[in-house]
Amino acid sequence: MTVQTILVTGGTGKTGRRIVQRLQDRDVAVRVGSRSATPAFDWQLDATWRPALDGVDAVYIAYQPDLAVPGATQIIQKFVDTAVQCGVKRLVLLSGRGEPEAQVCEKIVADAGVEWTVIRASFFNQNFSEGFLLEAIQRGEVILPIVTVREPFIDVDDIADIATVALTETGHHGEIYEVTGSRLLTFEDAINEIAQAIDKPIQYVSVPMAAYKDGMRQAGLDDNYLWLMDYLFTTVLDGRNAQLADGVQRAIGRDPRDFSDYVRQVAETGIWQASVPTMIEQNQ
Repeated sequence: MTVQTILVTGGTGKTGRRIVQRLQDRDVAVRVGSRSATPAFDWQLDATWRPALDGVDAVYIAYQPDLAVPGATQIIQKFVDTAVQCGVKRLVLLSGRGEPEAQVCEKIVADAGVEWTVIRASFFNQNFSEGFLLEAIQRGEVILPIVTVREPFIDVDDIADIATVALTETGHHGEIYEVTGSRLLTFEDAINEIAQAIDKPIQYVSVPMAAYKDGMRQAGLDDNYLWLMDYLFTTVLDGRNAQLADGVQRAIGRDPRDFSDYVRQVAETGIWQASVPTMIEQNQ
């Protein structure tokens, strides 16, 4: 098939904005799927789906907040059905490694009757620099639930490279690319590597899950976020993903980006050394 227009859901997020840029660099017509775009796209408002899908040939599906959250399976089923009805011929799904609920969504995409590819990803490198761990690193204290398993952190630039070829080229139909980084690290390993790169002490503190949730609740985070953090740290990070996979190599013929290379590049930006107010200062 010839791809002319691509909808990138989550088009301003970690993977989505990188995919949008790559597609634009290839002179591919891109529609950014976000609430601020025109037409707007909102996963929670299905009335926005058809306008965003009109005239689209392929879709990158990145569901927020996660495919594992309650109700996500039904939303993905309805969205995929709508996409096919609108004439979409190719679907690329960002899935979660070690998440049974995500695999249900993978099957929905595979059964849609169109070309499909699944990118089943491990924990993102960029969660340390663009996600929920950034401010903690900047403050010099990272508090996480007790977890000692090792995770093969994946760089989102690798994901974006794979998604771009899967959306625009042939040879990826029916593939499930399980993508990981090149080595296994604990969260403490990762924080220590960042601290060494920026020459700044970062205290790593492990607490029971109940205490972690209490802290998040006191910080004003909602129950949906609390549920997701509980699920990730007690279910997904139970050791089931403590092995490498070859999805990056199979998809684009090169090794995944090493965590040290990611750390070195981000350290050069200075973002981890930026000062942020403490929780006490924020509340004053």
